[in-house]
Amino acid sequence: MKLKFIQATPDKAEIIGSLVVQLTQEICERTNAQHFDIDLEGTVQRCEELLSAGHYAAIIGWSDNIPVAVSTFTETYALYAGGKIGVIQEFYVLPAFRSSGVGAMLIEQVRSYGQKHDWSCIELCTPPLPEFERALSFYQDNGLVPVGGRKMRQNLASNA
Repeated sequence: MKLKFIQATPDKAEIIGSLVVQLTQEICERTNAQHFDIDLEGTVQRCEELLSAGHYAAIIGWSDNIPVAVSTFTETYALYAGGKIGVIQEFYVLPAFRSSGVGAMLIEQVRSYGQKHDWSCIELCTPPLPEFERALSFYQDNGLVPVGGRKMRQNLASNA
């Protein structure tokens, strides 16, 4: 298996959007809950806008010209972490490519990106446990450590 990783440009928004929708569908199916309300068209449009504005970055993993993995992330700041940090927003590897080393190589690509941008650390939230215990183990095996807490959210957009 020949793998190649590229930093995504806005013209790759459809690929990123498709992989992110697959990620959210998998989370919802495995947890029997509707955690996300996203559609492909809107996701692609948002992705293109965020990438174009420089508010968002992504790395896509390719195997024989087929996109098989994606990590999206953003740069932000946190006093507790010493300043500039990277937050991985989405991280997804197609099921057929899991346990093949693709995910570890992708996380290394994000780590390298962060080092070049002087991040003090990388942070992410795992999908809901216990359904995604394997994802937690993967992240720990690749150098991330739990720091406690749970991701919490309050939607601010009105539905009216």
